[in-house]
Parts: sequence; C-alpha cells; structure tokens
Amino acid sequence: MTDAYPVPTLSVENLQTRFVSRAGTVKAVDDVSFSLQAGQIMGLVGESGSGKSMTGYSIMGLIDAPGQVVGGRILLKGRDLRGLSPEAMRQVRGNRIAMIFQDPMMTLNPVLRIDTQMMEAVLAHQDVSRDSARALARDALTRVGIASPDERLQAYPHQFSGGMRQRVAIATALLNKPDLIICDEPTTALDVTIQGQILYEMQKLCRESGTALIWITHDLSVVAGLADSVCVMYAGKIVESGSVRQVLERPRHPYTQGLIASAPSRNPRGAPLQQIPGMTPSLLNLPGGCAFRERCTRATVLCQAAPPLHSSEGRGWRCFHPLIDGTRVAP
Repeated sequence: MTDAYPVPTLSVENLQTRFVSRAGTVKAVDDVSFSLQAGQIMGLVGESGSGKSMTGYSIMGLIDAPGQVVGGRILLKGRDLRGLSPEAMRQVRGNRIAMIFQDPMMTLNPVLRIDTQMMEAVLAHQDVSRDSARALARDALTRVGIASPDERLQAYPHQFSGGMRQRVAIATALLNKPDLIICDEPTTALDVTIQGQILYEMQKLCRESGTALIWITHDLSVVAGLADSVCVMYAGKIVESGSVRQVLERPRHPYTQGLIASAPSRNPRGAPLQQIPGMTPSLLNLPGGCAFRERCTRATVLCQAAPPLHSSEGRGWRCFHPLIDGTRVAP
C-alpha cells in the first residue's frame, strides 16, 4: 500500500465467534467487520450481552472452550492473528496488543508484588536491564496518577483499593506501548476525576505513539469525549457505525437512537428516564430477521427478513427503516 492508504493497525473482517452447548449454539459475534488506523480511537457500544466484550476477547485470542472463533480474519498491521501458533500469539499479546479488563484482578497476580509483575511485563518483550524495567514501571504508575510510585511498586495488590488496582492494570498495559489496546470498561469503578485523568492519558498515548484503541463501554458520554469513531452492537452484530459526530448527532438505527435517548442528560429535569422497550433477546433464541424488531416501534413485516448493510458518507447501518436527520426513510 502507498502512504496515502496505509495498512490499518487493525482490520477485523467478518468475525464469527460461537459457543456450542447442549441448549444450542450461541452466535456471540456474528459477521463483525471494522478497521482502525494508527492513533485512532473507536468506541464499541451496546447493552450487556450485545457481544462487544466477546469481540475484544476474540481479537486477543482469549476465547476458551466451548467457545471458538469459527470465521473471519483478524489482521494486525496486515498479519492474520488467527493463523498464529499459541506461542506466537503469546508473544503478540501483551506486547503488540494489550487488553485492560473491567476487573483488574484478571490482570494482577494477588501473591506477587507490583514491581515484580510490571517488570516481568517489560522484560518478557524488551531487551532492557532490570533497572530500566523498574524505571519504566515507575513512570507508568506516575502517568496514571498513583502517588509515591517507588513505595507502591513494593506493595501487593490487596494493599490497594479497587480503583488503585485498576490504575495499576492500566499502567501495565501501557508499558510496552503496544500497537493496539482494547479497554473493556476499565474506568467503571473509578471516580470521575480519576476517570477523566485516565481518558486524557489514553488520548495522549494514542496521539503521541500511534497506538490504536478500542474502548468497550455502555457509556455514550465517555465515547463522545474520547473516541473518533463508534460501532454500535446489538445481538452479536454491528448495527451502526461511523464517526462519533455522525452517529451520536444523527443516528440512523432505531437502537442507536434509543441508547442516546435513554441517557440521563437527555431527559428533562424530574421526568422519568426514557427506555428502550422490552429486553435484549437471548442469543440462543434470536428472532428471525432483524433481531431488534420485537423492541422497535418502527418495525414492519419487512423486518422479518435480515436487513442488509447499507453504507453512505463513511458510515454504515443495518435497518430497513433508518432515520435521516430524525425522519423515517421509506423502505
């Protein structure tokens, strides 16, 4: 490729992840495609059970049995991660791609000191001295707002609060300046001040180092202030995608419109919160056609068929009755 069309940092093409059980097959991730350029931040938004976290785990190669990635490609700078051996994938994971989990204890070992864990993360992938590794760890702790980093490096995870543990996990992910970081709602347990500091540091990292970032969340306000683009997921599929401004200011899918309308800031003072009617369907028993049609006030007989992917002006959506500037478009 030429410099005008650089190879994306990440390109996900028709990704499919399945969980097979006695009750049936769950299509946790169903034909998902998107790409990120260097330094780009993408928000992956949806309700619980929409498949957004499973998309992140699939990219990281962290799907355990009975789950399996059964189709599609995951290209990191043109290299298909699905074709790598387990050992080669371990070398990529934590070095070129990193994931920050909602629960920091998925990252931290409770019986090892913080300095041991962070220095091992550096030494596993960089040919540096232990003193240099410690200096990198200390600097990373400082960047996420942890005071007295030298003292904290000698502590154990149980000596930290939940918010402090999460900041350590974030600092660990930043150590090797990976090409891609996947964040699975890592600031949910943090107070607003620290959350703002972390978001600022992540944006700064992406600008300065060219790291691409996927921020998985249900909080549209975080996406609005952090991301360049957004993908909205429902029942394992991306139902709408585009720039943050396009999607949040002029949503075309009724599910996206429902998510935006249900944000507390959108409601008049004292009025009940708006809600999307019904419940997210079980992925074991999805309705035929559009998975959202049983909750959608604009559904028609046409919606009994699966809506194709439409695209225009750099955005995409799956809906027979999209909104254009707040107006329903005839099928």
